[in-house]
Amino acid sequence: MDAIQDGWFTEMSPEPQKNDDLESGDFDSGIWSGQAFSLKVDKVLAHERSKYQDVLVFRSKTYGNVLVLDGIIQCTERDEFAYQEMITHLAMFSHSLPRKVLIVGGGDGAVLREVLKHECVESVTVCEIDEAVINISKKFLPQMSLAFNNPKVELAIRDGFEFLKEHKGQFDVVITDSSDPIGPATKLFGKTYYSLIKEALTEKGVLSSQGECPWLETKFIKNLVAHASTLYPRVAYAVGFVPTYPCGQMGYLLCSKDEKQDLTVPLKTLSDSEIKRMNLKYYNSNVHHSAFILPQFIKDALGQEMKE
Repeated sequence: MDAIQDGWFTEMSPEPQKNDDLESGDFDSGIWSGQAFSLKVDKVLAHERSKYQDVLVFRSKTYGNVLVLDGIIQCTERDEFAYQEMITHLAMFSHSLPRKVLIVGGGDGAVLREVLKHECVESVTVCEIDEAVINISKKFLPQMSLAFNNPKVELAIRDGFEFLKEHKGQFDVVITDSSDPIGPATKLFGKTYYSLIKEALTEKGVLSSQGECPWLETKFIKNLVAHASTLYPRVAYAVGFVPTYPCGQMGYLLCSKDEKQDLTVPLKTLSDSEIKRMNLKYYNSNVHHSAFILPQFIKDALGQEMKE
C-alpha cells in the first residue's frame, strides 16, 4: 500500500480529472495539488479492490477507524459527525415535511443515520454504486452503519445517475453524499446530474450536495453554483469544519425548487432537549444560519451566482 509508509497513512492529491459536463471546455480538477495530510496508523483492518475503487479501512492512533477510497479519506470515527450532520440537516430543516428521501452514495451509512433522526421521514432510499463500501462499513464502522436494517430503508446497489432517470418527482430531499470528483463520483458533479435531481424532486424539493473545499476549488464551486442557478430558483452555499478533510473545511451546495424558501434560515428552531434527543454534536439552528455567512473571498469568487 503506497499510501502507508513507516506507519503513516498519507493522503496525496490525485491526478487531475476532466469533466467536460461541468462547464464549457475542459475542466481540470487538481483537487489539492501541492499539499498532503497524514494520520498515524495503528492497524490496517481491511483492504480490497472493488469493482470500482480501492477500499481501505485502518485504525488510526487519534481518529479511530478511517475509511479511505482511492487514497482519499472519506470519514473517520472521531470527526464524521461534522460532515454527516451538516450535509443532512441543512437540507432536512429546509423542507417543511421531508417524508421521502434519496441518498446518492452514502455507503458508510452515516447520512442515513442522520436522516432517520427526523420522525416525519417515511422512507429512505440509499443508492450506492459500490456494495463493497456498505459491507466494509457494516463491519468496521458500526456507529455509522447502524441504520441499514431500519425498515424504512431501501437499498439500491446501482449507479445513481441511472437511478435518477427512472424516478421522477418522487423525493422531497435528495442528498448527494459522494466522494471527490474522481473515479466513479466524477459524473455526480456534472450538468446532466443536477438536471436529473431536479426532475426526481417533488414540487418543493430540496437538494444537498458535497461542495468541495473553498480554499482549493473556488473555480469548481463557482461552476457548480452557476449551473445550479440555471435550474433552481433558490441556491445557496454553506461551509463547515471537518478536521480530516483538505484544509479542514467542507462546502455544501443547497438548492430548492421552492422560490419562497430561504435556505439560510431553518424552518424549525431546535430546543436544547431536541438537540439532545437527536444526539447532534455539530448542527444546531444557529450553526445552520451561520454556515451561509461566507468569508469575503468566497463571496467574491461566487459573484452573482447565488440565489439565496
